[in-house]
Amino acid sequence: MANIPTPHITAREGDFARTVLMPGDPKRSRFIAEHFLENPVLVNDVRGVQGYTGTYQGKRVSVMASGMGMPSIGIYSYELYHFYGVENIIRIGSAGMLAPSLHVRDIVAGMSAYTNSCFGRQYGFDGNLAPCCSYDLLSRAVEAGKRLGQEVIPGALYSSDIFYDESSPDATLQKLGVLAVEMEAAALYLNAARAGKNALALCTISDNPFTGEGLNAQERQESFTKMMEIALDIA
Repeated sequence: MANIPTPHITAREGDFARTVLMPGDPKRSRFIAEHFLENPVLVNDVRGVQGYTGTYQGKRVSVMASGMGMPSIGIYSYELYHFYGVENIIRIGSAGMLAPSLHVRDIVAGMSAYTNSCFGRQYGFDGNLAPCCSYDLLSRAVEAGKRLGQEVIPGALYSSDIFYDESSPDATLQKLGVLAVEMEAAALYLNAARAGKNALALCTISDNPFTGEGLNAQERQESFTKMMEIALDIA
């Protein structure tokens, strides 16, 4: 393909599987490749954003980091969808809980993604967008969770452009039934919709902003194995 390699991915045509798991952290990408994939091959390492392709239970699967935030996942998902023939991207990340019924280490699946980002304006729609996931991936993830003994809780996510947000929207979002806050799903869902591809954001609750309970960087990197197994099951 004339468009590959891209400025951000040096992989060759065919290096990626049809399904890519996409954690934010490059170290989590490497952890998944080393602990779950058979014969993983490093296919990208530009800027340390590690991408691997291997097999899981006989299925060819890729995993590559997205970095933090919608501009970053927007670049990588666009290039994977449009230039590398990827059909499905499953974000496997962390999120801060908003719904009081949740607990640290619960797994949520974003049916839709509210956002304060203007990422969607590029598509020419001046209203407000709350893009949705692939229902097929969502339903399969819920069923995989049942098989693996881990509930997957579907609902709305809030994708924020701001980590240290002085406007403090948490209480308002709680009233709207939003489950959790993260920083990537909305851009991923919009890119998937525009490309006619599939996307799902699975997030493990890593912190409770109301109590201060939370997981450290090492725990976020290596202990979200149930979420990883669910994503690999549906890949």
